[in-house]
Amino acid sequence: MKRWPTRPLGQACIINPKLVESELPSPFAEVTFIPMAAIDEICGIIARPEIRQYRQVAKGYTSFKENDVLFAKITPCMENGKSAIARGILGGVGFGSTEFHVLRPTTCVLPDWIFYFIRQPSFRSAAKANFTGSAGQQRVPTDFLITAPIPVPPLSEQERIVKLLDEADELRKLRAQADRRTAALIPALFHQMFGNPVRNPYGWNKSTLGELCELVNGAPFKPSDWDGSGLPIVRIQNLNDSSKPFNYTSKMLAEKFRVRSGDILLSWSGTPGTSFGCFRWNGPDGWLNQHIFNVKLQPNLDGEFFIQSVNVRLGELIARAHGGVGLQHVTKGTLNAVTLLVPPLPLQTQFAQRVAEIREMEAAQAASRQRLENLFQSLLHRAFNGDL
Repeated sequence: MKRWPTRPLGQACIINPKLVESELPSPFAEVTFIPMAAIDEICGIIARPEIRQYRQVAKGYTSFKENDVLFAKITPCMENGKSAIARGILGGVGFGSTEFHVLRPTTCVLPDWIFYFIRQPSFRSAAKANFTGSAGQQRVPTDFLITAPIPVPPLSEQERIVKLLDEADELRKLRAQADRRTAALIPALFHQMFGNPVRNPYGWNKSTLGELCELVNGAPFKPSDWDGSGLPIVRIQNLNDSSKPFNYTSKMLAEKFRVRSGDILLSWSGTPGTSFGCFRWNGPDGWLNQHIFNVKLQPNLDGEFFIQSVNVRLGELIARAHGGVGLQHVTKGTLNAVTLLVPPLPLQTQFAQRVAEIREMEAAQAASRQRLENLFQSLLHRAFNGDL
């Protein structure tokens, strides 16, 4: 093990630097704009940058420069890994969400060294332990970044290690790209077999969602209802990520709030792009939390077909959502009024069988992804402990 000197991150980087007047673009100059959603948290890249005029982003946004490191400060974006190096920035100066911390490396560290350091689960865990603010609006304070210790080997050693990490990270990115292509197969199959659900080119029978199922909302649990025993409470975070921990309750509720493996669940409230959607619950039996409907289907619909029928219309449903920027909801009335195709049940069943084949492929890919992730995290740990 090599013993490298350490420095506070606030000495290795300038934390949240400001642009000087000479660096400011002209009012109508096009600049790169990075909302939080532009960051791919899995690959750690700016995947969806936007272009705006400087006059549109001159106030109320975070500024950064080429090769600065962006690090999400707010929960859950920070825990999810929203971080990236600002590269390919128009004119070398960009702007983005105020929920980014900006780390500008000094001459003793490479941007990539900083980037990989803050990508470590151990660093993010320490950042979470230092959160400030109220629940749902907790953030990593600047003081934590200023004082966090970082090993600083010679630049030549940083370059060598970064090259190794880049090679391992590239395998993860290729795996993620393949996973995205596989995920696109199911909606593509739906359109191939049934056509555009709005135009209905094959002339299938149609019914409103309210005619095809009953939507039963979950129970409004309070923190005082949680305890260390009893049944798990199925929340939206559990639908999106099976590894998320459960809250439990020993309270007995009405049977309509019970959720069982195989149930179809429809989340109708949360953050667009992450929380909305229709899912088959494959976890343990438990109680259903509010903001999720348990879907009770009529016998002329296959469950998998229904799930995909809703999910291919998700963009349309989100467009009808109410609420603020961060938290929106789709009303039960809006959902019940959505028109769905009702092709013959044997064709729905055939679709479901082909979806099952794709799911098997996804499961194999998930196992491969986990092996690559374990390798990468092992390399990260060894890299910053002087073992590479």
